Amino acid sequence: MSRKALALAFLFALGGLWPAEAEEPVVDPTSWVVRVWSREHGLLRQLAERYDFWSFDWRRGFATVRVSAEGYRELEARGLLLELDEERTRVLQSGPEAVPGQLAGIPGFPCYRTVEETYNALAALAAAHPELASWIDYGDSWEKLHGPGAGYDLRALALTNQAVPGPKFPFVLLAAIHARELTTAELATRFAEQLVNGYGSDADATWLLDYGVIYILPQQNPDGRKKAEMGLLWRKNVDSAGCGSSNSRGIDLNRNSDYFWGGASSSSDPCSDIYRGASAASEPETAAVQSFLETVFADQRGPQLTDPAPATTTGLFISLHSYGELVLYPWEGLDAVPAPNLPELQTFARKLSFLNGYNSCEDALGPAGGTTVDQAYGELGVASYTFEMGTDFFESCATAEASVFPPNLVALRYAAKAARRPYQEPSGPETLSPAVSASPVPAGTPVILTAIADDTRSSSNGCGGDPAQAVTSASYTVDQPPWLASVSNALSATDGTFNSSVEALTGSFDTTGLAPGRHRLYLVATDALGHQGVPSAVFLDITASTPIFADGFETGTTAAWAAVVP
Repeated sequence: MSRKALALAFLFALGGLWPAEAEEPVVDPTSWVVRVWSREHGLLRQLAERYDFWSFDWRRGFATVRVSAEGYRELEARGLLLELDEERTRVLQSGPEAVPGQLAGIPGFPCYRTVEETYNALAALAAAHPELASWIDYGDSWEKLHGPGAGYDLRALALTNQAVPGPKFPFVLLAAIHARELTTAELATRFAEQLVNGYGSDADATWLLDYGVIYILPQQNPDGRKKAEMGLLWRKNVDSAGCGSSNSRGIDLNRNSDYFWGGASSSSDPCSDIYRGASAASEPETAAVQSFLETVFADQRGPQLTDPAPATTTGLFISLHSYGELVLYPWEGLDAVPAPNLPELQTFARKLSFLNGYNSCEDALGPAGGTTVDQAYGELGVASYTFEMGTDFFESCATAEASVFPPNLVALRYAAKAARRPYQEPSGPETLSPAVSASPVPAGTPVILTAIADDTRSSSNGCGGDPAQAVTSASYTVDQPPWLASVSNALSATDGTFNSSVEALTGSFDTTGLAPGRHRLYLVATDALGHQGVPSAVFLDITASTPIFADGFETGTTAAWAAVVP
C-alpha cells in the first residue's frame, strides 16, 4: 500500500473526511471504497451480506467493498489486509468528471445513452424497420405507479422478421436491473442495432432474425438509472418503503424475484443495498419482467428442484450486470443443491467465457437469492446466465469501447445462435469464417465453399473444462437452416481426413437450378461424440443465366447480333 493510501486510510478510520482541498461537489462524503485482500470464500460471502460488495478480482485476489468509517474499523479489527481504492473513492465522493462540450449521453460518459436516449434510439429503430422490430410496453416503473407525471414505461424491443412464419426460438436479453452498472444498457442497445442494421448484409444476423425472436429489455430499472445518471452509485429501484426518501431507499430488483426469495446475500433491512423487499415480486418492475418471461418462454421444466429441463429445451435468458468479468449460471441462489442441468449450463458458459475472456468457474460472491436468472431457469427451464462485465460500475468510455463492448457483442452473437438448443449445440464445434469462392455468379457456375470447424473454443479458467474432440463431419444446407432443410450436402476436410479438433473444410457447390437472387448457405460441423455445433451462414448471390448462341456468342452482345442478322 502506498504512503498516501495509508495516510488516507488512517484519516477515514478515525472518522475523518476526505481532504478539504477537494473542489468538486460532494456526492457521498461518508463512504469509502476499499480493497479487502483475501480469496477465502467464507469471508467474501460475509462481506457481501454486510457491506456494499462491488466485485471480486479473481485474477489478483481482492474484494472491492464500499464502507463507512464504522465499517472500515470493523474490518480493520478483524486483522484483514485493507487498501484504499483512491480513484473510486474520489468518484464516489465527488462524482464523475464532466467531459467538456458534451452534448449527449450520461454526463461524464458520452458513450452511454441516457434512459431517454436509449428509448428514443430503439423506438426509432422500430419505426425505421417495422418488418423487423416492434417497440413493446410490458409494464410500469415504481415511480410511474406512485408519482403522477413521473417514472417510465418498461419497454422491450422485439426483433424478428415478421414475414417468416414460426415457430421461432426466443432469446431475452435484460439490462440495467442495477442502475449504476452503466455498460449494460448500452451493450444491449448496440446488440439490437447490430442485428437490425446487419439484416440482409450479415448472413448470421439475417438468419437469427428470420428464425428467432430476440427481445431486448434495455432499461429494467429506469427510475434508479436516472439517479445513477446524476453520478450516484444507485443500485436499487426508488421504492420509498421503510427507508423514506434517503439515497439508501429502494428494493434490489435482483433479490426480489420469486425463486429463492429471502435467500443468501439478501437483506431484510430496507436501507441495505441488497434489500429484498417485503415479499417476493413486490416491485412492479419484478412482477412485469416475470410475467414477460412467462409469456415468451414455454414452461419446460418439472416442479421439483431437481427436475432437469429436457435436452431439447429451447430458449435463452441473459441478464447483463457489471462488474467482475464473470459468467454466472444457476443456481445463483443455492450452494448445496446443483442445478439439474449443471453440466450443460457449464458447457455453454465455457463457450461464452472463451469469447469474452471472463471467468465461468469461480463465483466468490456466493449464492444470492431472488435473482432473475434463477427465476427464468427455475420456473421455465431455459438456459440462463449473468454476464458481470468489465472492471467498474462507471466504466470509462475508453475501457468500454476497447475491452467491454467488442468481446461481449461477439459472445451475445454466439449466444443467440445457440438459443434454439442451448443444452445441446454448445457441446459441438463452431463453424468459422464460411466463405464462397465467388459471388455473384450466374446460375450453373460451380462455387467452392470453405470454412473452419473448431472444437477447441472452450475456456476452463483452470477449473476443468470440455475436452476437445475430433471433428468427424461437416455439411451445408441451402436456403434453409439444418433443422428445417430436407437435404444436406457433405463437406470434406481440406487435408483429406477428419482426424483433428480443428479442421479446414471445403466443398464444391453446383448452383444449377438456383433462382436469381440472394441465397444463404448454412454450415455445421459434428464432433466424435456426435455433438453438432451452432450453424454459421454465408450469402451467395446468383445472377440470371446468359443464353449462348450456337456460334459461342452471348445473347445481347454486338458480335452476336452481327453474326445472326444479315
